[in-house]
Amino acid sequence: MKKIITILLVGVLLVACKTDNKTEEVLLDGYMISGTAPGIYNGIRMYLQSNGERGRMVNVDTAIVMNERFTFEGKVKNPQVLLLSVNSITGNVPIIVENKKISIELDKDNIGNSIISGTKANEDLIAYQAKLKDLANQRKELGVTIRATNDADEKNELSTQYKSLNDQYANLPISYIENNPNSLYSLVLLDNLIGGRNSDLNKIAELYDGLDDAIKTTVFGNKINTKLVSVRRQKEALSATEIGKPAPKFTAPTPDGKNLALDDAMGKVTIIDFWAAWCGPCRRENPNVVKVYNKYHDKGLEIIGVSLDGTKRQKDPKDAWTKAIAQDKLTWNHVSNLNYFDDPVARAYNIRSIPATFILDENGTIVAKNLRGADLEAKIAELLN
Repeated sequence: MKKIITILLVGVLLVACKTDNKTEEVLLDGYMISGTAPGIYNGIRMYLQSNGERGRMVNVDTAIVMNERFTFEGKVKNPQVLLLSVNSITGNVPIIVENKKISIELDKDNIGNSIISGTKANEDLIAYQAKLKDLANQRKELGVTIRATNDADEKNELSTQYKSLNDQYANLPISYIENNPNSLYSLVLLDNLIGGRNSDLNKIAELYDGLDDAIKTTVFGNKINTKLVSVRRQKEALSATEIGKPAPKFTAPTPDGKNLALDDAMGKVTIIDFWAAWCGPCRRENPNVVKVYNKYHDKGLEIIGVSLDGTKRQKDPKDAWTKAIAQDKLTWNHVSNLNYFDDPVARAYNIRSIPATFILDENGTIVAKNLRGADLEAKIAELLN
């Protein structure tokens, strides 16, 4: 359900906006959102907001009401859904902000009834919301009917209908994109779908390919394609490093400038340890790794440390790396491209934070990962004792 809420951000608000049937779009160098605010006092602030981390709203732009009028002016790289809110008024109204002229007639008594005009994208947003609201109302009414009946057969039949409505609600973004390949709002929905935790990237790619060329070749359309490719690569990297998969092969420079391949550094059990001289948690974990190495090296344990030194804050990344190796008494193999998280080995293993460890068996298969402290030693003991 959380995924649905994230994907249908604008829909969950269930706002009933209105607009004229015909829209004359005016393209600008930036956006100009101007409108009337009858009954709103001078000096009242209005905000364009985005949904930030942990659900907190972040102000993107601010306008002040003067003589019952207001104007937002700015520039966006790509169209985006923002929420218009007003001090002293409950609620908000979603709006697709793009570098065009947009008009709003604000309803202070019910902000959801405000009239947005000027772009087709906002017309499409309103139509989408209307469909979502209709499905939500049908589902609510059907739920009441189901709870009210005591007839088992009728309840089963109504429950089937309820499931169908649920499916329509959940799949509305997909069905909308399929039926509206020429809509900029389809790109907005695709952008949200890509960000879903369990997103079906193959389906999303299929939806993107089905869009009209005029939509795909916009700046926003190209951005969505780039994002889709990037997320797909990340998920492929995650899949490649799941437990039970063969560890990705790599070759990287050692501190003395030679190249070392993973295959040449493996033992009966191998730990690939991603760390860095600047990483406090890594340095605090190093004594435990040293203890494990000293205890099990003679039984076949090998470690290859992959350093993510190379941050811009380091004046001499290689010096920091080699000094940390010596200070922490890390007497195993080490490699690094000194390129921070852009290290190709880190990218191959989809490393987003450190310390990170992968434990391989003698065949190079990943048997465990991200173990620290006593858990790390217990796993090595299990494999070598």
